[in-house]
Amino acid sequence: MLVYVDDLIISGDDHEGIKDIKAHLNSVFDIKDLGELKYFLGIEVCRSPEGLFLSQRKYTLDLLCETGKLGAKPVDTPLPNGYQVEQKGERNDPPYEDPSRYRRLVGKLIYLTLTRPDICYAVNQVSQYMKAPTTYHWNILERILHYLKKSPGQGIWMGKNDNTDLVGYCDADWAGDRTDRRSTTGYCTFIGGNLVTWKTKKQKVVSMSSAESEYRAMRKLTTELTWLKALLEELGIKPSTPIPMHCDNEAAIHIATNSVFHERTKHIELDCHKVREKIEEGVTLPYYTPSVDQLADIVTKATCHKVCDHIHNKLGLVDLTHP
Repeated sequence: MLVYVDDLIISGDDHEGIKDIKAHLNSVFDIKDLGELKYFLGIEVCRSPEGLFLSQRKYTLDLLCETGKLGAKPVDTPLPNGYQVEQKGERNDPPYEDPSRYRRLVGKLIYLTLTRPDICYAVNQVSQYMKAPTTYHWNILERILHYLKKSPGQGIWMGKNDNTDLVGYCDADWAGDRTDRRSTTGYCTFIGGNLVTWKTKKQKVVSMSSAESEYRAMRKLTTELTWLKALLEELGIKPSTPIPMHCDNEAAIHIATNSVFHERTKHIELDCHKVREKIEEGVTLPYYTPSVDQLADIVTKATCHKVCDHIHNKLGLVDLTHP
């Protein structure tokens, strides 16, 4: 961990430097030293010489207790195998009897995604029906709770190292929503091999091809990487450039790296300009990555248990309470 004050960078292992920072802050603000951070707003912090572990174990257990799911049968994935967004009018399920309860629970799950990227896509799905949920949507919500029961202590491991390389992965599920045929964008970023940011978001417009939907995902990732690069530079760390962007769609990469293709994609002109600009500036550089190695896959679609386990290990998701 690095602390930055008045152009001074202090390592988390430099105890004398940290004391100096506390003294400096105390001279400017009225502060109270609560000691080493262990628990903050439901997020638990575990430290070791090897790294840092962030989880929301108590928050998750309290949520399971509140919903009566502490004794529930655990499941391996947050969504059923083969899950697809339903078409409008495809199911004739009755409305859920207590929509306010549904909304409260979804809100708590959204907060849980701060340390659980593995449930991002599932929570994104149930959050789209906050206005008028049905019993089917409540059943999906309950399945997420059953999944949390399997490993309530799962969180993010951030290993200690001297690496500050910035890397991003982006993916899109083209026309995955059968209600309006919009795509879902997903990305995740790493600093020094440690997961730092991730996002799942439904695209605002309908993409006419898989390349277009992937290109919109690349634009979102480009914006995120540009912001992270600026943040690191503000902390006195200069990331190696260009920053690798991993995408599993070769057509989108060709559009990004070849200006000739831009003439054929004027309907996504703004996204083209944004991504192309950063590539020409040497800030980012797209790389083709096979779908099997696409780490952003779990934030764009429902995946099987085998794929989940593979990607969780790559993302650094572990449960320290499990033997």
